Amino acid sequence: MQCLDKSRMMQASSRCASGSRSVPARVSSRASAVSVRCTIQEARPASTPAAASTPALNGVASPVAGAVPPIALPRGAVPNRPILEVPDWENQYRRHTASARHGSAGTPGSLSRLRLFSGTSNPTLATEVAHYLGLELGKIKCKRFADGEIYVQVQESIRGCDVFLIQPTCPPVNDHLMELLITIDACRRASARSITAVIPYYGYARADRKVQGRESIAAKLTANLITEAGADRVLAIDLHSGQCVGYFDIPVDHVYGETVILDYLASKRIATGDLVVVSPDVGGVARARAFAKKLNDAPLAIVDKRRSAHNVSEVMNLIGDVKGKVAVLVDDMIDTAGTITNAAKVLQKEGAREVYACATHAVFSPPAVERLSSGVFQEVIVTNTIPVPPENVFPQLTILSVANLLGETIWRVYNAASVQALRD
Repeated sequence: MQCLDKSRMMQASSRCASGSRSVPARVSSRASAVSVRCTIQEARPASTPAAASTPALNGVASPVAGAVPPIALPRGAVPNRPILEVPDWENQYRRHTASARHGSAGTPGSLSRLRLFSGTSNPTLATEVAHYLGLELGKIKCKRFADGEIYVQVQESIRGCDVFLIQPTCPPVNDHLMELLITIDACRRASARSITAVIPYYGYARADRKVQGRESIAAKLTANLITEAGADRVLAIDLHSGQCVGYFDIPVDHVYGETVILDYLASKRIATGDLVVVSPDVGGVARARAFAKKLNDAPLAIVDKRRSAHNVSEVMNLIGDVKGKVAVLVDDMIDTAGTITNAAKVLQKEGAREVYACATHAVFSPPAVERLSSGVFQEVIVTNTIPVPPENVFPQLTILSVANLLGETIWRVYNAASVQALRD
């Protein structure tokens, strides 16, 4: 029995000594684009019974002919378990890490994953934002079929990238909103890591509550559509009301265009004692108060109005003193200009020396241009969140760009920096 056991042990040791094999394999890592060829070997002790040697000659042992030389175990290896050897893995890892840190050629390292795309509603603003960030707009194909359906295709790889889509839902609202939803879906199916819908003008924001029975809250419905399409975050400028932020189930960065307008008004060097900020209705008091606070706590006035129908307003009276002062009317948008024009007429009757109209969104639905250019206003100041066509430009109109504001906000969102600091 002892001889039989000894014979079996010698056979097993011989099989172990000659059991080395080399198997080509390909290893790919999801977090890294490095592909390598490796060898799988079977670990075994440095000395085995099969590696016997002949008697020493002059003190040096001579190996037996045909015997497999011993293989030293790597540190931490377990005998008789496979070992994964990746040749030159350290250099490949360093090269991949360096390219990821510094970005591709022509792209700053901190913006290597940032991709900026524009819809068809305001490509000029998107181009200005791209210039601020030092990037180029991504390639995207958008067309309409004969029946009006919209087709969108992203024409470059955005896998694992942080995508920002710039698309204000300005008139025609339904077409631009649908285009935004389809573009978000295309980016989601292209495996973008995150999708931020940059909406300088948020359509349907005025339908934010039920005033009468059996009415819809379209602002909430629109928020649900954007969320379900696949957006991970929304960046908007001057929403009509604060509750619109709560309608989204995803993070919303709400920035204010008043920063751009305030800088422009400061360049006019209007004396603080001659300035009064006016809210064209009661609903805009909070907005006008914040605006006045930035103008060295300028006095505040309120125009009380009654609205008999949609886009139809009637001014009743004025709360505050504007006599002999420069009145600055502040609102979030100018649609048909009925509210702000009637408020300006009341301010002139009450003795205001000059009247300025300031609004972020220039919707300019007819007959807004005729009312604004009638000579009531010294100047009408708006931003380019909505593109103003040439036929709607008049001498008193001043259009300020929010590209730097949007670009800085996008950079802060991408780098997880504070957005609130822009207003503080």
